[in-house]
Amino acid sequence: MSTLKVGLIGAGGISRVHADAWRALGAEGYVTSLVGAEEIAEEYGFELVPDVDTLIGLVDIVDIVTPSSTHADFAQRAIARGLDVICEKPLAATAEAAATVARSAEEAGVRLFPAHVVRYMGEYAQIKAGIDAGRIGTLAVQRFSRAGSAPQTPWFFSERAGGGVIRDLMIHDIDQAVWFAGPVASVYAVQNPPTIDDRVPAPVTSHVVLTHRSGVISHIHGSWVAPGMPFRTSVEVSGSDGRLRYDSAEDQALRTDAVLPAGDADYLPPMSPQESPYYAEIADFVAALREGREARVSPADGIEAVAVAEAAYASIASGAPVALSEHRAPELFAPDAEEAAR
Repeated sequence: MSTLKVGLIGAGGISRVHADAWRALGAEGYVTSLVGAEEIAEEYGFELVPDVDTLIGLVDIVDIVTPSSTHADFAQRAIARGLDVICEKPLAATAEAAATVARSAEEAGVRLFPAHVVRYMGEYAQIKAGIDAGRIGTLAVQRFSRAGSAPQTPWFFSERAGGGVIRDLMIHDIDQAVWFAGPVASVYAVQNPPTIDDRVPAPVTSHVVLTHRSGVISHIHGSWVAPGMPFRTSVEVSGSDGRLRYDSAEDQALRTDAVLPAGDADYLPPMSPQESPYYAEIADFVAALREGREARVSPADGIEAVAVAEAAYASIASGAPVALSEHRAPELFAPDAEEAAR
């Protein structure tokens, strides 16, 4: 099997975990970025490339880890040259742009992999498996929380530039909510303090309520808090026969509260901490590419996450729930077909 040549576009904080995964997979790496590419090249043994177009001409697949507002443009440039694309979340700043990228990839016959890494975190994957196995009966309510220190880079605080606490931070849990409970029918969201003149405040908190087509309700909380505060994430899903819950501040095990068979344990086995979810994610994308199978995350998943985030911002602006059909491109995205295929 030939060595995969990968081009990393971007050298920000997330680029290092991607580069580390590529190095572990034995890929031949190239990197370009306006800032920081020299450090990535030296640290990971990648070849430094002067610009995106040159990089695209050297590699088999590109991995986009740039600010969100640039994702769609870089993806389109790579797709136009016949390359497969991995794109860090969100797939694009708007659902329309995300759907256009997905359509371009399909028409070009190349693969597009939106990088939603939480699907590869052991506790969340176990919750998905528990739901699918009927461990908690019929799913009814989901609660997600995610909070960490506010970013330091300015673009994160501009919603027009693809930033904002919902599109950047909460999109992880939006994707999980959809993965667990299926497509979303309507979205209601609030944010405090509000964004004024495209300046996202910090600290800032947002709450998003999703009504899924299945009838499940998802409550999602996200906060950018003061610098130095520890990162914390939690999830709880409840059904007719019990609940599954995980809190990163409590322990590393997924807790089950349910009526269990005699002799069964109170915990599901925790995923080994030795495997990075970023490695698992990229390894899945590479295997999907080589084996011609679907990855755990599809282009449709990437579009849906952006559409829900976009609807949340529209709800904040209007002060009312927003039907997701207003923010989804129906001719480019068929979530029911996606769901049926799984």
